[in-house]
Amino acid sequence: MTRHLLAFLTVAVWSAAAAAQMQGDPPPPNLPPPHIELPGNQPVRVVPVTSYTLALIWTPQHCLHPVGGAESFECDRNTGSRFVLHGLWPDGEGTNWPQWCAPADILPRKVIAEHYWATPSPQLMQHEWAKHGTCMAGATPDTYFDESNRLFHGLRFPDMRRMSDAPSTESQFAQAFAAANPGLEPDSIRLNLDKQGWLQEVWLCLDTSFQSMHCAAPAQPARVVHIRR
Repeated sequence: MTRHLLAFLTVAVWSAAAAAQMQGDPPPPNLPPPHIELPGNQPVRVVPVTSYTLALIWTPQHCLHPVGGAESFECDRNTGSRFVLHGLWPDGEGTNWPQWCAPADILPRKVIAEHYWATPSPQLMQHEWAKHGTCMAGATPDTYFDESNRLFHGLRFPDMRRMSDAPSTESQFAQAFAAANPGLEPDSIRLNLDKQGWLQEVWLCLDTSFQSMHCAAPAQPARVVHIRR
């Protein structure tokens, strides 16, 4: 089986859930512009990029309680029960990943409008570009969001409603997610669960060519996953 993540784009038959990822209302006309994102107390790290993570937020869990800061978005109008794109994160060796590599200007409104359906938050987009996108060699806001959205819109998703009816293990969830996406292997999928085991995010491990690769810490076989809907 090929391990190319971009091979998803050649699949002719899309599930309804995947097609829905590419549809949606345009951003509100009075959408406030984001403000500059700064490292604050986080370290600036300019180190080589050795791999990437594509991070996806599961909105029913994310929107269960108010979320502040850059990761806030209007849950009712813009999301429903679906995955949204958190971001494309450059990784480094071990825990020494690159971040906040260069100052980031305010994103152009055109960039926000073009990618708002995938990430329905101008501030989260600003944060992702400032913290992660600036660490990609030669990247601009256009190229960074074009790449992350291309990967995101190439994904298909398992029947999350059906999977929410009965808990599964992490490995079972990873197998179902991989089965929906020819080209993904279960060991290229990591899950971000809260302390009670509720699914918060799905993380896909990619190499520097944006092909799927084995995660350093893949899904844990025995841990139970609960999915809110």
